[in-house]
Amino acid sequence: MAPQTHPDPHSYGRPDEVVVTHLALDLTVDLDAQRLTGSAALDLAHRDAAATTLVLDTWRLEVTSVTDGDGAALAFSLGEPDPVLGSPLTVEVGAADRVVVSYATSPEAQALQWLSPEQTASGKPFLFSQNQPILARSWIPCQDSPAVRTTYEAVVHAPAGLLALMSAENPTSTTDDGTYRFAMPEPIPSYLIALAVGDIEFRPIGERAGVYAEPSVVEATAWEFADTETMIDAAERLYGPYRWGRYDILVLPPSFPYGGMENPRLTFATPTVLAGDRSLVSLIAHELAHSWSGNLVTNSTWNDIWLNEGFTTYFERRIDEEVFGADYTAMLWRLGRNDLDRAVRDEQPRDTWLELDMAGRDPDDGPAKVPYEKGSLFLRLLEETVGRERFDAFLRDYFDRFAFTSMDTPTFLAHLRAELLAPAGLSEEDVQLEAWVHGPGAPANAPAFTSDAFAVVDAQVARLLAGAAASDLETDGWVSHQWVHLVREIPVDTDHAVLLAVDAAFGLSASGNIEIATAWLELASQSGLVFSAPQVDEALHSFLTRHGRALYVRRVYTALAGSDAGLTRAREIFAEARPGYHSVTAAVVGRVLGV
Repeated sequence: MAPQTHPDPHSYGRPDEVVVTHLALDLTVDLDAQRLTGSAALDLAHRDAAATTLVLDTWRLEVTSVTDGDGAALAFSLGEPDPVLGSPLTVEVGAADRVVVSYATSPEAQALQWLSPEQTASGKPFLFSQNQPILARSWIPCQDSPAVRTTYEAVVHAPAGLLALMSAENPTSTTDDGTYRFAMPEPIPSYLIALAVGDIEFRPIGERAGVYAEPSVVEATAWEFADTETMIDAAERLYGPYRWGRYDILVLPPSFPYGGMENPRLTFATPTVLAGDRSLVSLIAHELAHSWSGNLVTNSTWNDIWLNEGFTTYFERRIDEEVFGADYTAMLWRLGRNDLDRAVRDEQPRDTWLELDMAGRDPDDGPAKVPYEKGSLFLRLLEETVGRERFDAFLRDYFDRFAFTSMDTPTFLAHLRAELLAPAGLSEEDVQLEAWVHGPGAPANAPAFTSDAFAVVDAQVARLLAGAAASDLETDGWVSHQWVHLVREIPVDTDHAVLLAVDAAFGLSASGNIEIATAWLELASQSGLVFSAPQVDEALHSFLTRHGRALYVRRVYTALAGSDAGLTRAREIFAEARPGYHSVTAAVVGRVLGV
């Protein structure tokens, strides 16, 4: 059963007529002008023999010429720009099977962040890309849809002394002339093409794994991610071979807008996971899991993102269970269910379905947590219903059968009915399939989770609220997930003196763990503590100007903006922090604050 072809509401491309099958980039990096210049050669397949027009996605690209493979000029036009979708580049290709687009990017290219020397640890400029969901078009003319997969190669000319890396086969040291050549032999969607240029060093951490980072943090990065090879082995035991060669990790400067980005062969990661105690390495399990769900089998459109993130969140927790044990993973399931409940409360009901409807909207404006947590919870329900052994066999076959293809929701549901539910003697009604996929919130048959580790925390919160001194709470041996649970269980209307005592006892305002710090600053904002305690406001300001990880700064800004005084303060901080944010983070926060 092959995935069906459905129009992508976020792409101008018409791959059912003429589709791009291979991309060859030749780009020069100008750090001073903040531009990439060069060419993109695209190999084409004519799926419709009568089609003579190629349509590509672009966003503020300066296209200077388009030729065929022999250098003959081809007629082209750029359509009217849409603020989200950009402009269609229409090329009259006739029967040509190759076109070459010569172009330059705009300094405002949404996918690219150009960091000044003052914004990096090394004191040298830095460039990185972030394409997901539809930002590749701002630096590559392409059919910018997850349904279109291409192989690619690239030549990148970088300033001498800086290392260039891509989501491809990578070097481990700088070249003398700054020229680097890359190849990605497996077909991937455009959102997984990635580029970084900077003062970067490499350290091996396993037979197939290594880390890249700025020199000042590369050793700490290697130590933090020492379990990566163990995670790869665990993932392969669960769902089959890792098919991408190497799995390396690049830790970027703090403005990187996500926790991680699963670029094949080279995960981009935020420095906020460098907690110094390996407490946040679940993020690496998540990005590694994308090597199967997302990268190997990709959502066809951004309406189907649950097939990417929901599967990956489920897979991540199975890796965590293999490596760290069931008790550890129980905490993650509980925290995830809390996140889902909050999302269901805060989002519009239609945005809490699994199959989304993002037509006419920026896909980056979709629900942040629902595809992850509701999607993974649905898979957990299937596991509990049919048994782990049967479900694992189904999932492994799914990754094998649809490897290197894109999948939409209707096709997956048909596959699910035929290959899992029917052989297990189950109907759609037995698992409430329609309620999960095309209904709001979490249905009544959603699995429930208990955690002995959280029961310990609950007992200490009860003592605190009954009058025990914060310094007398029994917290020895707690892991970061327990601290997050502690903060979330403290009521918003708790007396400020108690909150300050908790902060003094446990250093929450100064926490280097972004999960703990975010939970604490949300509570401090919602309770008004930031307005009565200057040291907490200072911690809030430092957090929001130091970090650019969109999910977490969004949470803190949202909590702060819940009052008139808080909204004023949030806008003050945002005005200061915005120049250091990636466009993804700036756009997300701007929508929260109405600016």
